[in-house]
Amino acid sequence: MSDRPEWFAPKRYGYGSDWPISWQGWALTIAYLTLVGALALGLRNRSPVAAAAAIVLPTVSFIVIVARTTRGGWRWRWGEDD
Repeated sequence: MSDRPEWFAPKRYGYGSDWPISWQGWALTIAYLTLVGALALGLRNRSPVAAAAAIVLPTVSFIVIVARTTRGGWRWRWGEDD
């Protein structure tokens, strides 16, 4: 058992994580989607470059948190054998 929190399940095939497995993972995912949606709506009359730049920081932060809180970490998986 890891000392790190486990908020997301690993993907069965491939690299990365799957759906959240704890309330913290769901809360993080909902907060991220709400923030990105609000930014998209708030910046819809700006240039696409400004909107994309505003969304990059929350997205990178979300990916880093998901990677650190995935059970077993991110690595390539080949199915049930892993």
